[in-house]
Amino acid sequence: MTQEQCTHRNNVQSSEKPHVYKVGIYGWRKRCLYFFVLLLMILILVNLALTIWILKVMNFTIDGMGNLRITEKGLKLEGDSEFLQPLYAKEIQSRPGSPLFLQSSKNVSINILNGKNQMVTQLVAGSTGVEARGKMLEVRSNTGKLLFSADEHEVVVGAERLRVMGAEGAVFSKSVETPHVRAEPFKELRLESPTRSLFMEAPKGIQILAEVGDIQAICKNELRLESKDGEIILEADNIKLLRLPEGKASLTSSRQTVFEVCVCPNGKLFLSQAGMGSTCRISNSVCL
Repeated sequence: MTQEQCTHRNNVQSSEKPHVYKVGIYGWRKRCLYFFVLLLMILILVNLALTIWILKVMNFTIDGMGNLRITEKGLKLEGDSEFLQPLYAKEIQSRPGSPLFLQSSKNVSINILNGKNQMVTQLVAGSTGVEARGKMLEVRSNTGKLLFSADEHEVVVGAERLRVMGAEGAVFSKSVETPHVRAEPFKELRLESPTRSLFMEAPKGIQILAEVGDIQAICKNELRLESKDGEIILEADNIKLLRLPEGKASLTSSRQTVFEVCVCPNGKLFLSQAGMGSTCRISNSVCL
């Protein structure tokens, strides 16, 4: 019995057809795959074309890009360049024989920072002017000679001549110390204090010299010439003292044309009618 059952089962298995399983992508999946592959190839070609176009337009080469060249000494820019972000460089210089232009629509600022990232010196060139901040400002010539220096304590002008071209001259709110004050040739020199007094002092002497023109000293109240240890000398061919008061010595003729210059104890000058002797004592009513 057992042997017959096994034979029947073998006959049944041999009579059935074997199943074949196909491996792969078929139908709409296959068409979608080909479409995506084709689309990817198109994107790759477009990207490659755009890359080549950008390289050509921007002038990319082995040495650099466009006006920018990479050399052994650094970067070299040819033509106008515009920086939209901060530029950090150790040195910026132009080509030999060519100027260097820094142009901005608002201002150009140069800041010097210390080790603590604090600003110690600043130079700002703006539309309203040029402003410099720092402990000291110096201007020197090509030979190294100091031409101008300024700090919190003093301002030094090292040039041989200081020329003020303004029509109103130079205005000093405090004292001025100088060994020589001279006007330009064929120009007049005026020392004027419109609202205050004008003092000229020197430890050894003051010399006022006009080789061609005249010297005028005009004031509203008093003009004082004072010498503590020496003398005041008025040396000229003609010395004129205008509008001096006249003292009356006696009732003489009004045709008197000769007068004597007298000095009061307080230093005031007056005229007295000349006589055989001095008439200053009897006509000193002006001194009272």
